[in-house]
Amino acid sequence: MNKLLAFYKKDVVEAGCDEAGRGCLAGPVVAAAVVLPTDFEHPLLNDSKQLDEDTRYLLREFIIKHATAWAVGFADHEEIDEINILNASFLAMHRAVEQLSCQVQHLIIDGNRFRKYREIPHACIVKGDSLYYSIASASVLAKTYRDDHMRALHAEFPHYEWDRNKGYPTPAHRRAIREFGLSTYHRRSFRQLPEQLELDFSSLFLPLLTK
Repeated sequence: MNKLLAFYKKDVVEAGCDEAGRGCLAGPVVAAAVVLPTDFEHPLLNDSKQLDEDTRYLLREFIIKHATAWAVGFADHEEIDEINILNASFLAMHRAVEQLSCQVQHLIIDGNRFRKYREIPHACIVKGDSLYYSIASASVLAKTYRDDHMRALHAEFPHYEWDRNKGYPTPAHRRAIREFGLSTYHRRSFRQLPEQLELDFSSLFLPLLTK
């Protein structure tokens, strides 16, 4: 595994940001912002999607213990439906950054888009969670805190198996939607079932078929 980089911009207080849950059918999108000391490193730390669950939780404890500052922000399912998932992801990141206990001078964001937070300069980095320790740390925190949240929601709606799928569109999750309908935590603006896509697609040709 290649060693990650400590920072993108030298000699500034820099926070890495990432989110989890954009592709889910239910629950919030969760983001984290992390400021690390310049000598921070860990041989296992990487993009959270490349790690197993046990490793992610072990790394979370290490990150929390050694980070200069860290915070987690949520945008819930209703906000996602109201402003769309991309804007909700930005909102969750902004909420994480504003909770940091230190004054941040620069942000590095996983991905290729971001809405500027106040007057703090930023850089968007594609696959940044596999390049920079701070973004990888944010990835781990966002993923694990969101997983904890979905396990808590599972107790309220166990038939969707959110303790296992965390709200992602697995076959079991979609079978439960067909059987029980949508819960109060499902995102109404998302296509919950494949047949919705078929209906939406066929409707494009309806005017032609009726002529």
